[in-house]
Amino acid sequence: MTARWQIFCKVVDNFGDVGVCWRLARQLVAEHGLDVTLSIDDLGALARMAPGVNPSGTAQRVAGVAIRRWSESMSADTPADVVIEAFGCGLPDAYTASMANCARPPVWFVLEYLSAETWVDGAHGLPSPHPRLALTRRFWFPGFTRSSGGLLREYGLIETRDFFQRDDRSRRTFWKSLAVPPPAPGELRVSLFCYPNPALPALFDAWADGEDSVTCIVAEGVAAGGIDAWTGGDLPHAGRPVTRGRLTLYAIPFLSQDDYDRLLWACDVNLVRGEDSFVRAQWAASPFAWHIYPQAEGAHFRKLDAFLDRYAVGLDAAAAAAARRFFASWNGAPAADDIGATWLEWAAVRPQLKAHGRHWAENLARLPDLAGGLVNAARNAL
Repeated sequence: MTARWQIFCKVVDNFGDVGVCWRLARQLVAEHGLDVTLSIDDLGALARMAPGVNPSGTAQRVAGVAIRRWSESMSADTPADVVIEAFGCGLPDAYTASMANCARPPVWFVLEYLSAETWVDGAHGLPSPHPRLALTRRFWFPGFTRSSGGLLREYGLIETRDFFQRDDRSRRTFWKSLAVPPPAPGELRVSLFCYPNPALPALFDAWADGEDSVTCIVAEGVAAGGIDAWTGGDLPHAGRPVTRGRLTLYAIPFLSQDDYDRLLWACDVNLVRGEDSFVRAQWAASPFAWHIYPQAEGAHFRKLDAFLDRYAVGLDAAAAAAARRFFASWNGAPAADDIGATWLEWAAVRPQLKAHGRHWAENLARLPDLAGGLVNAARNAL
């Protein structure tokens, strides 16, 4: 398939939106040989996870993807054959008009946010006529079932993960590249990527006062307010960790997507947020907790419960209950228990969660991947 594709992305939650779009664009080029353009309004956010991107540039090519700075006046004499509107960001009016003027309008997908809610299966793939123009959009809902749009999963991802997790030399080389020592015997290693979270200082207290030695790895600038409050302004910096009690905090530079995957594979526990890191934590097959993007009127709690309803299938009752309580505390759900107590309960069932995480990832890997599904759908429509 030699069609030209164009992905439009407006950055809303700093990294989740652009993270999904960049992974998708790279996979479409690398695995499907497509001519892909990513039009994005915040090149600075992209540059933090995509080495080689010039945040000041307007047009460049990285990893085979043409990258263009978003412009509301953007039009095209010949629009792409397939257009992806990421997360309902809309398209520039001039570009949409160009699409409508084509003898054969482009295939137009609206890539929606990931949700485990049951209604997603029925909404996935539905057409939506444009209110003014002779164009039709088609909704593409990522999800956790065969009736949804699937999840981003590159070819060979599971095999690459398994090799890295088995190979001591690869892991030691990785930790050395981050200026972080390899884990000591009995140490619990945690990656932290969250939104501003009032529960964070209390979780740090639980780790510092606990029986286990905990090393927490966090990218510089992430959760800075909570870390600042807990350390009294003594923030960790690259090469200079901060230790209190049984907890040591290491700051690392913001990683490329491939190195972030390795971080998740190398840690015992992953605290993740949004959408991109949430999915990658599931592919890592280690215990994780999700800090979901907060929404008005607590709508995100329904999405959190819907995911846990699916994820808990196959877990014993105690482990499932511990996961629900820790997720609730971490996300500040109404009437949630103290996070220190829920952490202890969750940590106690970590062996069950680890075994379940591998089984969960294996089941997800049996489903069609998101990029491949889009390519097949576009091929049938062109």
